[in-house]
Amino acid sequence: MKALLCEHHGPAEELVIRDLSDPQPGPGEVVIAVKAAALNFFDTLIIKGRYQSKPAFPFSPSAECAGTIAALGEGVTGWQIGERVAAWLGFGAAREKVAAPVEALVRVPDRLDDAQAASLFVTYGTAMHGLIQRAHLKAGETLAILGASGGAGLAAVEIGALLGAHVVACASSPDKLALAREHGAQEEVDYAQNDIRAALKKLTDGRGVDVLYDTVGGELAEPALRSMAWEGRYLVVGFAGGEIPKIPLNLLLLKGCDLRGVFWGEFVAREPAAHRRNMERLVEWAAGGHIRAHVHATFPLERWTEAYALIGDRKAKGKIVLTP
Repeated sequence: MKALLCEHHGPAEELVIRDLSDPQPGPGEVVIAVKAAALNFFDTLIIKGRYQSKPAFPFSPSAECAGTIAALGEGVTGWQIGERVAAWLGFGAAREKVAAPVEALVRVPDRLDDAQAASLFVTYGTAMHGLIQRAHLKAGETLAILGASGGAGLAAVEIGALLGAHVVACASSPDKLALAREHGAQEEVDYAQNDIRAALKKLTDGRGVDVLYDTVGGELAEPALRSMAWEGRYLVVGFAGGEIPKIPLNLLLLKGCDLRGVFWGEFVAREPAAHRRNMERLVEWAAGGHIRAHVHATFPLERWTEAYALIGDRKAKGKIVLTP
């Protein structure tokens, strides 16, 4: 089988494709014939050794995939060869076949395609965990999303709208904001053209934002925090802007608001039952057409450099998917 491999830390151009033996499932595992492997922003970091997880070499990138079960390991019951599944792996999915523990699997209904199914874990899983378990978002509250046109941001837009929030999309261009509106945003802020603090204050009639979902960080973080409402919840999701901001803690005191970290991978490990409930709900929503991961582009495995460039240059609107 073919596998995209990281053999040393470096840019995407230094990844390689190798022919490997097919994996064999261990006890409690299945082998998935991968039809779609989704990439995320952290895939640009993990290959450079700049992410909190540092797999041993060689490893394949891509944390989430969808396909069909090709083999069953010892002790596996309740699953069948040929059954459509999606899985969260952490890394390793950018290959034609991959072994996965059954605990990582969810069933994929026939009416949900592989690219959509592969795109539900990281971005939508993070948004579900952030908005439900961390923010306790309530219907009628104002939810502002920084980086609203990326995969993580669009997921939060859709889920926030489904949960009944008043969704404000914040992004850096009119076309990105238009995409967020298509996915359920009701208001918008172009932070390339406007002061984000002033814009959010104006949109909320001076009250401020109840929940802020920040996938960007960098120089936007402090002015966004200054726009929070009393007892607001600022969700720290990621740092696509590159810089990890340094927050003046006196703002939390003055606002009576919270900074809350959203570490979805650790949530999956610590609270597997809650994670499974979230994912089953997401699959049901996706199959019913209530959410739809926006797949910006799909690429065969051999064109991985183009896929990585779209993410690294911040040109991707939604998800980038490899199709082994």
